[in-house]
Amino acid sequence: MLFAAFSCKAAPSNAFKTNSGDLEPDEQQMLVCQKIAQLISSYNYKKVELNDSISKIVFDRYIKSLDENHSYFLASDLADFTSYKTELDDDIKQGRLDHAFYIFNIFKKRYSEHMQYALAQLNQNFDFTTNETFTYDRSKLPWPASQNEMDRLWAQRVKYDLLRLKLANADMSKNKQTLKKRYQDLLSQIDKQSNQDVFQYFMDAFTGSIDPHTNYFNPINAANFNIEMSRQLEGIGVAPVSENEYITIKTIVPGGPADKSKQINLNDRIVGIAEGKTGEFQNIVGWRVENAISLIRGKKGTLVRLEILPAGSSVGSQTKIVELVREKIILQDQSAKKEVRTYQQNGKTVKVGIIAIPAFYIDFNDYRAGNPNYKSTTHDVKLLLDTLKREKVDAVVIDLRENGGGSLMEAVELTGLFIKNGPVVQVKSGQGRVVVEQDEDSTITYSGPLGILVDRFSASASEIFSGAIQDYGRGIIMGTQTYGKGSVQSPIDLDRIMLPHAQKTASASGSQSTYGQLNLTTGKFYRVSGSATQHKGVIPDISFPSIIPLDKYGEDVEPSAMPFDVIGKTAFTKTDELAPLIAQLKQLHERRMAKSDGYRYLLEDIAAFKKQDHEVRISLNEAELKKQRDRDDQQSFEKTNRRRVAAGLPPLKKGEKNSRNEDLDFIKREAGQIMADWINLV
Repeated sequence: MLFAAFSCKAAPSNAFKTNSGDLEPDEQQMLVCQKIAQLISSYNYKKVELNDSISKIVFDRYIKSLDENHSYFLASDLADFTSYKTELDDDIKQGRLDHAFYIFNIFKKRYSEHMQYALAQLNQNFDFTTNETFTYDRSKLPWPASQNEMDRLWAQRVKYDLLRLKLANADMSKNKQTLKKRYQDLLSQIDKQSNQDVFQYFMDAFTGSIDPHTNYFNPINAANFNIEMSRQLEGIGVAPVSENEYITIKTIVPGGPADKSKQINLNDRIVGIAEGKTGEFQNIVGWRVENAISLIRGKKGTLVRLEILPAGSSVGSQTKIVELVREKIILQDQSAKKEVRTYQQNGKTVKVGIIAIPAFYIDFNDYRAGNPNYKSTTHDVKLLLDTLKREKVDAVVIDLRENGGGSLMEAVELTGLFIKNGPVVQVKSGQGRVVVEQDEDSTITYSGPLGILVDRFSASASEIFSGAIQDYGRGIIMGTQTYGKGSVQSPIDLDRIMLPHAQKTASASGSQSTYGQLNLTTGKFYRVSGSATQHKGVIPDISFPSIIPLDKYGEDVEPSAMPFDVIGKTAFTKTDELAPLIAQLKQLHERRMAKSDGYRYLLEDIAAFKKQDHEVRISLNEAELKKQRDRDDQQSFEKTNRRRVAAGLPPLKKGEKNSRNEDLDFIKREAGQIMADWINLV
């Protein structure tokens, strides 16, 4: 096997501790660290050398991940860490994690100290009449130079937290109790951090310094990543959260084992979990939710027993035991969905079908097993298109806003639903070899007018699909410039290459990974026209102003991102030449926007977000803050009603909220209107 030749010896740990509660790396993490360094050095597309320059970037990213707001570390701590700036590259190559864990343990110590100080402040009386301000965004300020300066900062934070509660409830005694519990919960959470968390933070800093999309996932995160990709999991169909030290059920998936049992209810608390009929119960009170979830999930057909404290019952009440057989759970809320909108155009009704696709997902396990009905984006969208055709829609919009991508295979297959056949994307390897991914199926599921709606968070597979549709002239792209994520990642199951160590622990790990997963950047995507999607993304045919700040989000603002470039185009046959039609649609759109209240409100929102983004401090004077809050609430209420009226909805009364089903999505409405224009022009 390609990766089997690597050594798996790690440097011995000489971890130095600051107190008895400190976390330490284990041998497994040191081995994984060294292995990841070897894989990245040998196989990453960018061919980055691990040197002092990279070490400094890793250091800065790691510190930022722990204390981006400069509210925990002291300046003296940063001075203490300075020597590590040029040592982390050597640490990583040797699998040495002492320095990384030392930094985290100092962070944990400071976090606990400041939270304890905050709790002590609740015994004080506060004067909310002074003209004091609190700087809540300190990311561009230096770290506090002394403990006194840090104490002043945290005293202001406590005052601010209390003042916000006081504006809603004048009972200061109750407010202090509320805040006390909040701070105690935060203390509890930091105490629950494990060495796996520290390792994940540090590996994130390391891999992100190489490129934004090379990622390491520890075993729990690897499982969650693969669930996200497949949109399904094997378990009992509940989504719990940690609440007051209890693992509390907040969502029950319809049709799942928990739902069908009729023995599980919302807000039930799980206090114990046992595997099988005879397994011993593990008490999970005080556990982190992800650790509890790892016990709840398991292979389809296996039995799990839960010890349940029913919702509303006191802590000392009688518990009940519920036996459930795990099943495959389809996450329908995270799958493609359709809707139909109607528009009046020159006296006739135009029906536009809109399919929202949250990600390019696929159940790889079912696919590899040969199950023809495997869960995937393309399968789901094909069914939705068939339904829309039966409903006789005149046009279709594929909504890819906030779709961060997923499976390359699904991007190619989805494109194939709209073109006869041909190349969809070119993939260039680190060795310069170019492979063209083709749609081989000559059948077309939908041949009518097609629009693709994108935004700044449409990335990767979304850009491959929308870029191909644009290059073929198969449809029009609407929205804002996409993210620009044009790199290829190959998932590497570290269990398969960490031999012989994986063999020793395989029996104990069950179905969950032991060593985690590395998603390694191994190639770059290019459109059939030859342009990379990397860095530049896809430029819409008809543009909308972006409510997502383009200067803060996107590949072109990532320091470690690869550049845009162009290779030779591949042979393909355009479906249509849409440029003349696009020019007409653009003219109609701009004419409509010139007098559109909804468009004006969108521009107002963008301006308000920009203004708010530059604000870093807030008043601690009660009268002033109340005045500001009341003014903001009134402006928000008036703004909401203006948008409702513009959307043809009745204004709200004070205290009334928008219904979840009401249409306030101006951009989606206008995208449908552009498609109605298309039908009218044709």
